[in-house]
Amino acid sequence: MIIKSKLVDAMNTQIVSEFGASAQYIAIAVYFDDMALPELAGFFYRQSEEEREHAMKFVHFMLETGAKPIIPGIPVLRNEFESPADAVQFALDQEMRVTDEINNLVSLAVAENDHTSNNFLQWFVTEQVEEIDTMSTLLQTIKHANGNLLWVEDFVRRNPQHEGGGEES
Repeated sequence: MIIKSKLVDAMNTQIVSEFGASAQYIAIAVYFDDMALPELAGFFYRQSEEEREHAMKFVHFMLETGAKPIIPGIPVLRNEFESPADAVQFALDQEMRVTDEINNLVSLAVAENDHTSNNFLQWFVTEQVEEIDTMSTLLQTIKHANGNLLWVEDFVRRNPQHEGGGEES
């Protein structure tokens, strides 16, 4: 096995987080679908796919380095939100948590002198900057719209940041 055992355990924990984020984004997409907001729903369905791809990056990396990934069950998800801003704030908070998790993985890789894992994780460091920026912008847009969700729908339609974004690595 190329990567250190402490990283294997931590990456398996991250797989749980990434698959959980994917499922949570489906729940948020369903919330927007139920409100007849197809652009916001589509945005979160795409986010779900992106998070699934992130989990799969960890799975494939671990397999390529001789480690065994553990595929988790789906965690308990939040399905009810008070408002569109609440749903997006929840997504932003989730991205902030994932950023902390990635940073902790990088710190562990450095502490363990695991250059292979550290190199792999740098893609995620960059990706999290994009994720937080996107969610922050969407949240600010919703707040500035003052309840005009059709305006937000138009904004999302005109700014498809995540259609294929960042996945070539």
